[in-house]
Formats: sequence, structure tokens, C-alpha cells
Amino acid sequence: MLYSFLVTKQEQKKSEALKALQQSMDKSYELYHYLLLLPIALTHLQEQRLDNAKNKYLPTDEDLNPNTKLIDNLLVRKLEANVQFNEYLKANPISWNDSEVFLRLMLDKILNSDIYQEYVNSSNKHLDEDCAFWRDILRKLVFIDDDFAEVLENKSVFWNDDLETIGTFVLKTIKKFEDSDYDSLLPQFKDAEDQNYGALLFTNVVDNIEEYRNLIEQFVDKESWDMDRLAFMDVVVLMTAIAELLNVPSVPTQVTMNEYIEIAKYYSTNKSGRFVNGILIAIINHLKTTGRIVKE
Repeated sequence: MLYSFLVTKQEQKKSEALKALQQSMDKSYELYHYLLLLPIALTHLQEQRLDNAKNKYLPTDEDLNPNTKLIDNLLVRKLEANVQFNEYLKANPISWNDSEVFLRLMLDKILNSDIYQEYVNSSNKHLDEDCAFWRDILRKLVFIDDDFAEVLENKSVFWNDDLETIGTFVLKTIKKFEDSDYDSLLPQFKDAEDQNYGALLFTNVVDNIEEYRNLIEQFVDKESWDMDRLAFMDVVVLMTAIAELLNVPSVPTQVTMNEYIEIAKYYSTNKSGRFVNGILIAIINHLKTTGRIVKE
């Protein structure tokens, strides 16, 4: 969001950009629920298939007596009964109803997988096993599936970038659901500070763009790097890191460094991680020497 705002020469009003930032965070939280909804949608599809097989003209013994372990999965039942989950779905009516083709294809892949065969051949009927099954299906089949990536891209331009992080949150939630007494979904924000975090960094970069850019330029090796030819994403990453260093005392400097080096590696060029690392070390030392930051 910050990158697009700056690269378009700030044609968009800051208030509009902040609103768009909030919308992107809301969409990330929607993805969290959308992914949790997927096991339910796939289970309902399997229930329909089994019912159709029972009611066909000449059902086989297997049709009349199918293995129901998948549709009896305790995690799915726990999610369906979750008050917090249902309240979100009532306020935000999302579903997989418009992705029928994908659901059919994915269910076929699940039923033909070794993960499923091992699951249905096990005599265990415990919540922890049912949770482990869906964690494995999501992690090893769904999240790496090309058709799934296409579905996400069609739903939201933000979601494929969000999948790694939000997918991890979903897997952690399912792991916690192994405890029969645990039924809490992750909140969108930990607290008010967390809720305002993105807007804080965005506003500080926009309001101090010249200062932050000059600070970066001060430590760029002119013989190795031309400031005007640097990848603009690297500059945006560095300015955001500076905003965090100066305005978020609760985050240690090493944590900021590690986070933004990884962001640069992911979103920019192959050399970006090394470049951002070197510049941030110099900037942090400068800010400490001048007394602008005192945290470790």
C-alpha cells in the first residue's frame, strides 16, 4: 500500500490511502476465515456425494455403507459450532459456493492422497487426529495447489501475498483446537497499538519522506550504488524500517533488521537483502550515536 502510494507520486489522498490500508488488513482477516471455512465446504461436498451414491438407481454395498470418517471429522464439527466463527460469517457472508469446480477437483485430490488413505485406515477417532489430518491437507495439498492460488487471486489481489502468513495462523489455530476446551479464533489485532501499527508506519514515512530518504542516501556507497538507480522497493523498505526504529520503542532494533531484510528479499531483488542489511546497520549505529534511539 505504501509502495503504490509513493510510486504514483502521492496522487491519492493520504486519508484515502489509509482507508485502503485498513481494507487490505480487513481482507487479510477475511482470508483467515475463508481458509477455516474450506474444510467445512469440502466436507459438505463429500456428504452430498455420499448421499447421491446411496440414492442412485442401483447402489453398491460400498455406496450403502461408505466410510464416513471424513464427514464425521471432529474439527469440522467444532468449527461449525464455533460461536465466534459463526458471528463473523453472519457479519461477513463469505462462502466457497462460487468455487464449485475447484472444490470438486480439490476433494478428488484429497481422496486420492496418501494422507487421506492413512487417515481413513486408522481406527482412531480423536480430535487431535482429526485436526492433524486437516493441517496436513492444507499444508501439503491445498496451500501449494495452483488451482487454489488462482481462486485466491480471483477473490482478492492481496491474498496470494498474504497466504504464507495467514496460512500459518490457520494451521496454528487448528493445532490449538486439538484441546477440546479451546475454541477461540485469533483476533484481528492483539490490542489498540497493534491495530494502529500499519497506519503509524505509513503516516510517518509519508510525513518524513525527505528526511528518511536523505538518511538512506547518507549511507549509500556512491561507488557501488547509485541512489537514483536503486530499486524503489528497497528504498520503501528502508524508509519503513526507519519509521519503525524511530517510532516503535517496543520493537528491538535486531527484530526490525531481521524483519525488513526478509521483506526486501521477498518483494524486491536478489541483492536486496544484502543491501538493506548493510544500510540498516549503518543507520542504526548513526541513530544510536546521535541519541535518536536508545533501545537495544
